[in-house]
Amino acid sequence: MRRLNPKYIRIAGIIVVFLIILLLIGGYIAYNKRETYLQSAISKAKLKAKRDYNLDVKIGSAHFSGLSTVSFSDVTVVPEQRDSLLNIKRFDISIKLMPLLFGDIKLARVILDKGRLNLTDIKGIKNFDFLFKKKKDTTEKKTRADLSVLANNLMKQVLYKIPDDLDLKNFLVTFTNDSASVKLLAQTARIKDGKLSSIIKVDNGAATWHFAGTMHPSDRDIDVRLYADGKKVELPMIEKRYHLKVNFDTITTRLQKVENSNGVTRIYGYWSVHNLLINQPGLSSSDIIIPDGSIDANVFVGKNYVSLDSSSLIHIKKITVKPYLKYQLNPVKIYTVKVNTDWLNAQDVFDSFPEGLFDSFEGIKVTGKIKYHLHVFLDSSNPDKVQFESALAKDNLNIVKYGKTDLGKLNKGFVYTPYEKGKPMPSRIIGPQNPDFTPLNDISSDTRNAVMTSEDPSFYTNHGFVEESIRRSIATDFKEKKFKRGGSTISMQLIKNAFLSREKTLARKVEEILIVWMIENNNIMSKNRMLEVYFNIVEWGRNIYGIGEASRYYFGKSPAELTLGESIYLASILPHPKTGLYSFLPDGSLRPSLQGYYNLIGKLMAGRGWTEPDSSGYGYYSVRLKEGLRQEIAPVPAAIADSLMKQTNDDEDDTPTVVIAVPEKKPNFFQRLFGKKDTAANKQEEKELEIDTVGKTKKQIRQEKRARKKLEKERQKELRDKGLL
Repeated sequence: MRRLNPKYIRIAGIIVVFLIILLLIGGYIAYNKRETYLQSAISKAKLKAKRDYNLDVKIGSAHFSGLSTVSFSDVTVVPEQRDSLLNIKRFDISIKLMPLLFGDIKLARVILDKGRLNLTDIKGIKNFDFLFKKKKDTTEKKTRADLSVLANNLMKQVLYKIPDDLDLKNFLVTFTNDSASVKLLAQTARIKDGKLSSIIKVDNGAATWHFAGTMHPSDRDIDVRLYADGKKVELPMIEKRYHLKVNFDTITTRLQKVENSNGVTRIYGYWSVHNLLINQPGLSSSDIIIPDGSIDANVFVGKNYVSLDSSSLIHIKKITVKPYLKYQLNPVKIYTVKVNTDWLNAQDVFDSFPEGLFDSFEGIKVTGKIKYHLHVFLDSSNPDKVQFESALAKDNLNIVKYGKTDLGKLNKGFVYTPYEKGKPMPSRIIGPQNPDFTPLNDISSDTRNAVMTSEDPSFYTNHGFVEESIRRSIATDFKEKKFKRGGSTISMQLIKNAFLSREKTLARKVEEILIVWMIENNNIMSKNRMLEVYFNIVEWGRNIYGIGEASRYYFGKSPAELTLGESIYLASILPHPKTGLYSFLPDGSLRPSLQGYYNLIGKLMAGRGWTEPDSSGYGYYSVRLKEGLRQEIAPVPAAIADSLMKQTNDDEDDTPTVVIAVPEKKPNFFQRLFGKKDTAANKQEEKELEIDTVGKTKKQIRQEKRARKKLEKERQKELRDKGLL
């Protein structure tokens, strides 16, 4: 091995000594000038706060009290023309020198004594709204930020701002808005040797909270839990503001690892909760209790997306679910949802349902296994192409004992009590003891086929769900920005009416789906029996339930005697049964606006071989309301009546969505060549828009025609949403 030349060693030593001397000289100068630098930095910070955020920042005193420690006193921050935001009596902060050499500010120690953070939102005026203001910079070209870089920098900044040592005393946080207020007084909060402890008084001692655990922010290792003394942690502010009641015994947050590579920031965390209680009117009418739940959440952030990776696991009592969520922001917004499970013990699944969520299954006993798969992919630029898959597989699933609800009760006679706006109506016996009860074979085949065409054409071949129908519902709801179409089948409508309350909650909808799946996939009821019960309990008008009552009420005849035209009418009012009489004119004939519906349903029935093709309106012109009811028909203008006909039942929360492919009529050669419209279609359209002109001015006639055309367009749109077009 060749020895180094002593000359080079001496030169290197001289350079090192020279650099040390320079550092010492620079450090000495910086040490002596540090107060000047500090005051200069504070002045610049005040000016920036005033210029960019309209904040008036005042500091009683600020000075170095050690090599890397700055002490502040009497600090106040007041937004312009707003309530005071922050005041601190004493605030000492120390930073680590080594990270500072590389441009990173890492807190070493923080001492805070007697402070208050006051947040207000009174009459729409917030004293913290400056946080949401964006700086305008017209000199730089806007470019999309790399979310991965942002996430990595944000995590670094958050972790670096957690001090290794913390000594906090008497720091009060208040929030006040027009309807509520909350106070959190941190009497003490300490971090020492990686251990966190705290005492927080809530609303003047109404409760005492504790944050406790381990804090090693430099190692990106945090494990903290929140709990209360002798009671649950409650969040009354959330309840008052969002009508969401939330409380729990303990909640744990754990940050295990943060890494950035190959353009992706990966955040590995863990959250768990013990005895979580949730109550929200839109979710469920009763308290939902989850004794134990947790999630191993692996959040991946790429250049243009945020995702909950498929390696994440959700644990609820005895079951484990594998979720995958991804939200891509650009160039277009894309949403992906996947949920999968392995084969699970079926009893474990039912035992793991949160208390208060699905009452019908409380106490159920089953054998066998089940497995679930869900896939949703929606490109916001083309929502009509949304992908939807949902499958609940079973293996030797058998019901040993029903729970709180006997799922087989519909196989025999039972008492049905309908509800109107939460109030019970007169009960009906669904069985031979009821003179209005009608066996399926005693219902006109036209009536059965018209209702199935309107509500669920694939009733006899589906298993309670039509995946394509739900897919179209998702597309429609996304485009309309609201839940407009539900995708219900006849099976789902039956279960909703026979087993569940009419409350409009997410829990009720999911419970409905589960009951349908159990009945359909375990052959608890035959299709014929389901259809028979459906026809005998479905609503057809105000306090009119069942086809027997409906046929006698509207037409004075038995269900077996109903004609095709009468059957299509009854099918037409199912989505809005209480407005059924508005379909008629005072002489008992149907309003002209129903002609389009008759032609549509009639053609669909003919296409399935359920009736003969008919160019005369599929019975439209022969329908006559029972004479005794005609006196109840008020002579209202057509536009008003047509509008009233579209009013849905107050208790309805999901109109069925049906999918039927209807081939469009292709133009002939000359129409394609010259671009002419089908004159036959034009004549039909004009015929459907014919109105009574007696005693009306030309202006009134034009207004009524416009109203009729508008209504027809709305009906066509509604039928397209239902999948009929």
